[in-house]
Amino acid sequence: MEQIKILIVDDEENIRNVIKEYAKVENYLTKEASDGKEALELIKNEPFDLMVLDIMMPKMDGLTLLNCIPKEKRVPTIILSARDEEIDKLDAFERGIDDYLCKPFSPKELMARMKAIIKRTRKEISIYTYKDLVINFSEHTMKIKNQEIKITPKEFEIMTYFIKNKKLAISREQLLNKIWGYDFYGDDRTVDTHIKMLRNNLGIYRDLIVTVRGIGYKFNDEE
Repeated sequence: MEQIKILIVDDEENIRNVIKEYAKVENYLTKEASDGKEALELIKNEPFDLMVLDIMMPKMDGLTLLNCIPKEKRVPTIILSARDEEIDKLDAFERGIDDYLCKPFSPKELMARMKAIIKRTRKEISIYTYKDLVINFSEHTMKIKNQEIKITPKEFEIMTYFIKNKKLAISREQLLNKIWGYDFYGDDRTVDTHIKMLRNNLGIYRDLIVTVRGIGYKFNDEE
């Protein structure tokens, strides 16, 4: 399963740091925003599994942010706010949040609530289909026109990572970190060689893997 991504939106840096440190213990990836406008741009450009959101912030407050997020980009959300009036909570829940925790808060309680929401909302992709290309993640198989294509475990991992991060530009460094598990030291030949083999195995669907000049690659299955 791909690593869980958390967006922390709060204008108080110390609060962002506390949440980030506890999230790191759980092996969650985190990104931060200090106001709603900054958070909205992040949400439009990449997927998140959960957002921890303050209400009172400059430029754009948390409740306004919830209204501005496109429906297809909605992120499961925990409000973390100093405002504990019942009317504020009701307003937040009516806007579709998943939980509400008042400041000051217990980081351990926040983590427990985050885990509960992630468990409930995160759905693992089991099968990917594009025309007559079928990838079964649980069986680790790839078929084209109902014929199984033999690919290496690393190629399958790369393909899985691409599909779960569709349309996002992925650097060679990211692929080395995620697939091979080591830092990038300029050895991009390993990645390029495996991409070449994967494209060859994809045959008529080789163009699904797009080269992004100066960055790396992305997977794009839009017609």
